[in-house]
Amino acid sequence: MYLRITKRTNKDGSVVEYFQLAHNERHPDTRKPVAKIIHNFGRVDQLDRQDLVRLCQSIGRVCGLQINDPLGSNPVSTDAIGLPTDLKIRQTMALGCPLVIETLWERLGLKKVLKAIEQTAGTRAPYERALLAMVANRLCEPESKLGVWDRWLSKVYLPSCDGLKLRQMYEAMDLLHANIEEVEKAVFFNTANLFNLEVDLIFYDTTTASFHVDYEDDDTETNTTLRKFGHAKEGNWAPQVVVALAVTRDGIPVRSWVLPGNTADVSTVAKVRADLRGWNLNRAMFVADSGMNSENNRTELAKACGRYLLACRMASVAEIQREVLTKRGRYTRFNDNLHAKEVIVGDGERRRRYILCYNPAEAERQGQHRQMLVELLESELASHKDQSASAQWAIELQASRRFKRYLRTTKNGQVRIDRAAVVEAAKYDGKWVIETNDDSISLEDAACGYKSLMVIERCFRSLKRTRIKMTPMYHWASRRIETHVKICVLALRIERVAEISCGLPWHHIKRALETLQITEFFDLKYRVLMRNEVTPEAENILKSLKIKPPPQVIQLTEDSRNL
Repeated sequence: MYLRITKRTNKDGSVVEYFQLAHNERHPDTRKPVAKIIHNFGRVDQLDRQDLVRLCQSIGRVCGLQINDPLGSNPVSTDAIGLPTDLKIRQTMALGCPLVIETLWERLGLKKVLKAIEQTAGTRAPYERALLAMVANRLCEPESKLGVWDRWLSKVYLPSCDGLKLRQMYEAMDLLHANIEEVEKAVFFNTANLFNLEVDLIFYDTTTASFHVDYEDDDTETNTTLRKFGHAKEGNWAPQVVVALAVTRDGIPVRSWVLPGNTADVSTVAKVRADLRGWNLNRAMFVADSGMNSENNRTELAKACGRYLLACRMASVAEIQREVLTKRGRYTRFNDNLHAKEVIVGDGERRRRYILCYNPAEAERQGQHRQMLVELLESELASHKDQSASAQWAIELQASRRFKRYLRTTKNGQVRIDRAAVVEAAKYDGKWVIETNDDSISLEDAACGYKSLMVIERCFRSLKRTRIKMTPMYHWASRRIETHVKICVLALRIERVAEISCGLPWHHIKRALETLQITEFFDLKYRVLMRNEVTPEAENILKSLKIKPPPQVIQLTEDSRNL
């Protein structure tokens, strides 16, 4: 039995509310609960509120309760109405982001596959929950593993992770490392089935993750061999690892690799191709930047009818300079910033298909930027009487990555602007060349397919700098370094799934979900967990993700800590 409010809309649009006493009965045919009205109190705006208060007080006396009406004109001093009135707030915890992450974690099959691995390993330790906590932390507030266990878990509502021990997190990382191929494959195909992904293009690229240490790894006995000196993408020279990533056109990770820091980009393709061979992705086209383009890689990718779409180095390949860039004929215009034309070089087995692309807006921008650099050089040269290449200012200019390509040294040791280099650079303005072995792909699809390679750059930005923050790493063992990267890629997968489902970037989703929180109340006996009201923005996100908000009162228990 309960008191309910019903509404009626009049012809003039006004809404009238009624108080009714009702209880639920099961319909004899449908067996569904149906409300039966016991008594109608009348319109809400015409009722005397004190009459309802006196009715509640009389019911309370019969039931042995004391009812307090703090808003009435004659408040009655009592101790409780259902719940104690002296409840205090112990803490407030984040609910929105952990709720979404845990739901997507289960929806993508991560819980299922990790639980199966736990059973196979014969362990009862909550390793799957430990991995969930570490992945969720990367998307909420990236911390070290110690920080997750010591600080972050106490600030979020993840009751299934209560009682986790720090050693279980590291043991969970080792379990994931031993079974990572099985996990990545199962989760990728679960994701593909969930979203009906069209895996026709596989975008591949590499990045680096540096370490703030003085020496590289060389201890083969403990298998710490990943951190090697190399030239980082950011430009510095330091011990690092190379992180390779393959994603779909939607930016959903297919698989990732962690390689020694001195690994050249061009030497990674054979391993990637071999690892993906058993995934039945041979029909997917492999798209990569010019750093992956070599004769050996093209041969490797072409095996078993594999298709590829690779960028080419225009300035360093004689065939491209001689045959492609000088090819006469008009570009086919697809839109304002994408023109392209096809160039076929050779015949038979030596036949190569190139596609020369051109962006007029980018060509204009590059030309203006080069003109600005030339003017800066002219001004700098004019400001010095000593024009010798051994002068300090000249040495600094020639060492500058920005200016050195447009400078030359004369026979008598004078620094001059290299006008021939300026003219040569103008030939490449707004242009790029791609090579493919697929004759069936159209000119437009090939050009647009390569431009879509930017999706992997966005993935790397999220991994390294903006949200997931893969670095700094606090591990030295190779297996832990590799597993840390895999955890970050799992977080990236959940992020992309949420973004695709909601049509919003993760930082917007996160900001809206941060408003959904749980507050823990307590007194000497009870512990109550209640969520706040769901904002319209958070409600829309939960609806897009098909996640039902939890009830208002999450938990009501006796608090053993105060007994």
